Amino acid sequence: MGLEGFLRLPPDPLGLVIFAHGAGSSHLSLRNNFVAEEFEKRAITILLFDLLTEEETQNHANVFDIKLLSMRMVDAIFWSRANSDIPALPVGLFGSSTGAAAALVAAARTPSDVITVVSRGGRPDLADDALPQVHAPVLLIAGRKDYPVVRLNEAAAERLTCTWKLEVVDGATHLFKESGALEQEVVSLAGAWFETHSTKAETRL
Repeated sequence: MGLEGFLRLPPDPLGLVIFAHGAGSSHLSLRNNFVAEEFEKRAITILLFDLLTEEETQNHANVFDIKLLSMRMVDAIFWSRANSDIPALPVGLFGSSTGAAAALVAAARTPSDVITVVSRGGRPDLADDALPQVHAPVLLIAGRKDYPVVRLNEAAAERLTCTWKLEVVDGATHLFKESGALEQEVVSLAGAWFETHSTKAETRL
C-alpha cells in the first residue's frame, strides 16, 4: 500500500519532523505546506504524507480512527529510519486536529524514536490512555477563541506525565486563520520548540 506525500531535506538538517494532519486535510494542504516550508528554513527535514489512502478516505470513520492513524505514524517513523536518503536525525512529530492524537499515540509506542511532539489546534484528548505513556516533551498550541479545544487541551495536559507546555494564541480560532496567527505565532512557537529539542537530542547522539 502506498501513501502519497513528500520529503523535504535541507542541507545539514538538525532533525526530522513528521506531520500528522487532521480530518479533511492532506499533504497538499496550503497551510501544512506553508508550515513545512518555514520549518525547512530552520534546517528541519520534513516528511508530510497522507495518513489514509484515497479509498480509505471514502469511509469517514477512518479519519477518526486514532489506532489506524497512529499505526501509520509509527510506520512513517520506521520508514524514515530505514530510508538511506535520510541521515540519522532526531525525530519530532507535528500533529493537528485528530492528527495530534495520532502523533501522541505513536510517540507513546516508540519512546526511543521520538524526541518531541507538537500539537497545533489538536485533539490530544483523543489519545486517551496513551497520554500518560508519552515520554517525549509535548507542546500544545491552541487558539484562545477556540474555547472547546482549549479546554480539551488543558484536560489532556493534566494526564501527561512528561514535560509539557500549553501555549494559547490570543485572538486565534481553530485554524489560526487570523492575520499573523499561523505565520508568526504558530510557526515561531513550534519551530523554536523543534529546534531546541532537536539540538539537545543531536548533542546526545
